[in-house]
Amino acid sequence: MLKYYVMNKALEDKLKTLPAKPGVYFHKAADGEVIYVGKAAVLKNRVRQYFNNSPKDAKTMKLVQNIAMTDWIETDSEMDALFLENEMIKRYKPKYNILLRDDKNNSYVRIDFKSEWPTVALTRVPMDDGAEYIGPFYGSAPVKRALRYLRHTFPYLTKLSERDSKLMQQLHLTPDGTNEEYKKSLRQLARYLKGERVSIQKELAIEMNEASDRLDFERAATLRNQINSLNHLRDKIIFGSDEFMDISKDRGLDGAMDLFQLEKPPRRIEGYDISHQGGQDVVGSMVVFTNGVADKREYRKFKISRNKNDDFAAMREVMGRRFSPRHLSWGQPDLIVVDGGAPQINAIYDVVPDDIPIVGMAKDNDLVVVCKSKSHLDTAKIKSLIIRPIDGVTVNDQSDHYEINLHVGAQHSAGHSFTFIGSAVVSPYTDLLKLLERLRDESHRFAIAYHQSVKQKRQISSQLDEIPGVGPKTRRKLLRHFGSVKKIGEASETDIATLVGPKLAQTIHQSLAHVAGEAASPHQPAEPHD
Repeated sequence: MLKYYVMNKALEDKLKTLPAKPGVYFHKAADGEVIYVGKAAVLKNRVRQYFNNSPKDAKTMKLVQNIAMTDWIETDSEMDALFLENEMIKRYKPKYNILLRDDKNNSYVRIDFKSEWPTVALTRVPMDDGAEYIGPFYGSAPVKRALRYLRHTFPYLTKLSERDSKLMQQLHLTPDGTNEEYKKSLRQLARYLKGERVSIQKELAIEMNEASDRLDFERAATLRNQINSLNHLRDKIIFGSDEFMDISKDRGLDGAMDLFQLEKPPRRIEGYDISHQGGQDVVGSMVVFTNGVADKREYRKFKISRNKNDDFAAMREVMGRRFSPRHLSWGQPDLIVVDGGAPQINAIYDVVPDDIPIVGMAKDNDLVVVCKSKSHLDTAKIKSLIIRPIDGVTVNDQSDHYEINLHVGAQHSAGHSFTFIGSAVVSPYTDLLKLLERLRDESHRFAIAYHQSVKQKRQISSQLDEIPGVGPKTRRKLLRHFGSVKKIGEASETDIATLVGPKLAQTIHQSLAHVAGEAASPHQPAEPHD
């Protein structure tokens, strides 16, 4: 046993139940704070190493002396443990992860989607170069192993010269289709790295069946192989109530209960955002955190009925639909967080049941916004912070609402970023701030992704809808067979005629001859509004 450390009986008994499975473990202090998160190929072996007599450096000794309890979550594979550890470190920001881990070892997966043939790389420093960066992951070696495995399912390039490598092609490690097909595969890889494996498997199954229906058996076989490869990893971690509660003595949830005077910690929190581009392709997003953890099975998206540059009307429509009788099965949230401030709350308060609290999270300065009469919550605690302020927190009375600063002395280094600059005093609500930021930023990400999807589908549909004689049924038939507008434009008039007849085929072929080139190399879209 470690010198100067006496293990408490509860922890000693708990360690006897450690499983010989991969997973993520949580070391906790006496007050329940998560002070370190780690992953393990075998939980039983790894966790016990902290408490044996092997030599340890001073920082690790300090960590062990502060461990009062350890909890864990089993995973189905080491790769799942890698992704779950990454999610939990971002959630808890444990102090000993910061002390014991060098930031230089953090890594991001970089995919330059704007290139004709994107490459996949691992980097320590994300740049403002238009590429997508996924991470950070804590340590590069596990991510490298994961990428090597995933390359068999989603073949990718690490450098452009690999496109001409016969060996890489024979090993099926590089893409063998068009650059459009390659980018589609890379987007699936990116989503997988963000933890969306279950959704990807369902989409691949649908695409495989469609390929089979149009007798494209080669494509169907490729998709079948991808599905089988992904099936080697069992379903992504699904948090049950018991698993949640093992780690849900969460300071962020407790902070929400205290500051907003809730009867209990908010088990289900819903976050909302609106995204569009100049009033076009307006969509709304709903993300759900269950006991402080992103619960992607519960996410929902809304296509707004009217294209109009009016975020408040769009948010009101989203809330009206979300709380309609047809969606009672979704359950009721314990707290709603909207991306914005008092205007957003004013727009929706009367369509949200009055027993559900509503707060805003201003994106520019990360102030928490509570309306005095329209947020459906008790503001007694917030008022008391004006009279008796505490370190790290300020409350400004803005007549009809309060603006609460939970990061006094610090500000974001960039929009929608977790990186603060300046010195912030840690307050009882620091973990609440982290929780609200993550919820707000996740609703933002989800809304942007759906907006881009809606926009792309509209552009495809509009090109076909402009052709005389092509209705919704014909459009679906063409897209199901050829896969894209570009491929329809590249097809021969005879091939198109087998689906729609010679007369309409001639019209389609002539019409798409003018737009096929545009579909092949579209202009880069402007950034969507959110």
